[in-house]
Amino acid sequence: MNLNQVTIPSIDVEKATKFYETLGLKLIVDSIPRYVRFECPDGNSTFSIHQVEALPKELGATIYFEVDNVDQTVLTLQQKGIVFESLPEDKPWLWREAHLNDLDGNPIIIYHAGKNRKNPPWRIS
Repeated sequence: MNLNQVTIPSIDVEKATKFYETLGLKLIVDSIPRYVRFECPDGNSTFSIHQVEALPKELGATIYFEVDNVDQTVLTLQQKGIVFESLPEDKPWLWREAHLNDLDGNPIIIYHAGKNRKNPPWRIS
C-alpha cells in the first residue's frame, strides 16, 4: 500500500492554492474554485484541496511536510510572508519542527526527522 494523497477542506480554494504554492508545492490539477491538486517537491505524494461551504468545527488532520533544513525553510517562507505559530525547535521525539496554520486554520508542521521518522530508537520490531 502506498499513500497517494491527502485532501483538505478550504473555504477559498484560490487563496489556498497561492498559499500552498508559496510553500513550494507544484500545481498539477486546476479546477478552481472547486478543487486543486499538487505534487510535493520530493517523493511521489500529492496533496489536494477541495472547496467546502463551512470548515469542520473539530480539529481535523495535521499536515506534515518534511524538509532537509527546517531553519532555512522557515527563514525562506518568512521572507515570503508566511507567519509561523512556533519557530524551529528540537522535540523529545527527535524531530525538529516549526508550526503554522494555513489560511483555513489547518495545522501544518514543517519538520525534519531523518532516520527517526520511521526508525526512532524506541521503534518496535
